Amino acid sequence: MAEQQAGAAGYPAAEAFEPGAGLVWSRISSRYPWHRRIAALVRAIPVAAVGAFLLWRGGGTLAALLWVVGVLAVLVVSWVAVEIAYRSYGYAERGDDLIVTSGVFVRRLIVVPYGRMQFVDVTAGLLERWMGLSTVRLHTAAAATDAVIPGLPAAEAALLRDRLARKGEERSMGL
Repeated sequence: MAEQQAGAAGYPAAEAFEPGAGLVWSRISSRYPWHRRIAALVRAIPVAAVGAFLLWRGGGTLAALLWVVGVLAVLVVSWVAVEIAYRSYGYAERGDDLIVTSGVFVRRLIVVPYGRMQFVDVTAGLLERWMGLSTVRLHTAAAATDAVIPGLPAAEAALLRDRLARKGEERSMGL
């Protein structure tokens, strides 16, 4: 029975979301939750203001106040959810592939063989650049295996991009 539960990588199926082979997850920047919180706040302010104005015009002060309280409640819940999501991100570079994990309610583990990568994309929006963060995206021929690593420090993202590009060229499978 124990042999049936051991995977090809040699570790028990119960540890399916671990990097295996004694590796540990590389984590994203601790600034990432603040990036997501600020982005949520920037989106919430106009929603709260416009909704409150429209409700105030049509339903009075109580309706406007309830709208603002509702938006603030959603904002607080999103702030907590961002912290939980931040803790779920990780990546590990193995000999022949990169593995990326994420997800709170639904865990996801993506294995991207270096030889199957078509290109590595590094992006950073205005807020990300201000906070010194970048997002690394790995693209393959199969869209289901594309992987995203958000919230990396910009210098780390550039180094990861270069390492992955080099490993991809070394292991190119003629795609």
